[in-house]
Amino acid sequence: MYRISKSSIKTKEEKVAERIGVLLSDFSLDLEKVGYYLAKSNPYVIFRRATEVLSSAEFQQPLLDEIRNEGYYNDKFFK
Repeated sequence: MYRISKSSIKTKEEKVAERIGVLLSDFSLDLEKVGYYLAKSNPYVIFRRATEVLSSAEFQQPLLDEIRNEGYYNDKFFK
């Protein structure tokens, strides 16, 4: 008997997103200062790429909320 297993290989984008999540999960971190230093210490291109990531996250949030709540509202209790 043998078992077929699929290894889940994470993309670079997934790894970066998880790393950003870990860095931002420190609640003692002053996010306004992080934004200040991000804009001040990095080239403009890096700052624009960071704002692009944030706007993409804002766009995806309602879609992800809808997917998360789909199973909840499809329960027989709500029908």
